[in-house]
Amino acid sequence: MPELPEVEALAAYLRDRAVGRRVERLEVAAINALKTYDPPPSAVAGKAITGAGRHGKYLDVEFDGGLHLLVHLSRAGWLHYRETFPSNLPLKPGKGPIALRVRLDDGSGFDLTEAGTQKRLSAHLVTDPAQVERVATLGPDALAADRATFAERIRGQRGQVKGVLTDQKVLSGIGNAYSDEILHAAKMSPFAITNRLSDEQLATLYEATQTVLNDAVSRSVGQKAAELKGEKRSGMKVHARTGLPCPVCGDTVREVSFATTSLQYCPTCQTGGKPLADRRLSRLVR
Repeated sequence: MPELPEVEALAAYLRDRAVGRRVERLEVAAINALKTYDPPPSAVAGKAITGAGRHGKYLDVEFDGGLHLLVHLSRAGWLHYRETFPSNLPLKPGKGPIALRVRLDDGSGFDLTEAGTQKRLSAHLVTDPAQVERVATLGPDALAADRATFAERIRGQRGQVKGVLTDQKVLSGIGNAYSDEILHAAKMSPFAITNRLSDEQLATLYEATQTVLNDAVSRSVGQKAAELKGEKRSGMKVHARTGLPCPVCGDTVREVSFATTSLQYCPTCQTGGKPLADRRLSRLVR
């Protein structure tokens, strides 16, 4: 799933490549992907792209006249920029992985695609980002929150720190992958309970969050959209590295699996050398 660094990089890429270009048309191939109907997709035709930004993990493409295309790429969505399209024919609804296509006046544009059968990519065409409920209820941006705000938000939501870090109403922008990396950098168990964390632990967690995310943003911004996934994988120390040696201590990276997701961690770095039980309801190391 694209998280804060990748969405920031996609926004930067669109600012560099698409801002100033006028929209020829916005095509919707996956009807369920566009969650709004007023204004209609035709409302952006002829309008210039004036900016691109981010709200947590939401990409915000801005058009003159105050319109915003807000996109959540979900688990399997992505943005593909095309210098040219193979055909000028409209997309056929329901055909292939393309959910939406934005054609620009120089012949270029971008597709929003989603792989797999679980179609969760969502797009909203609105006049105010706050009209999208999940944007309006986002917590402070994980990179913008200062130390005091970060500590207040984390400690104020009792739960396992892995889940609290990824709760977008607590802090926005962090997902499954970077929460694994942050907790590894902080040398903290993913099952540590947030309201039991000491001031020192919270300070360490804050510094790890800033370091991991800023490093990922610096590596990602400037990359082409097609290169971002590989760049993300190359920077991971524990996430998606089950069975491989931890690059810090050499211990084997372990995994805890849940119904629809999993987490990765290093026992030596994070849990005093003790492996976590690979089932949610067992007694957990903290």
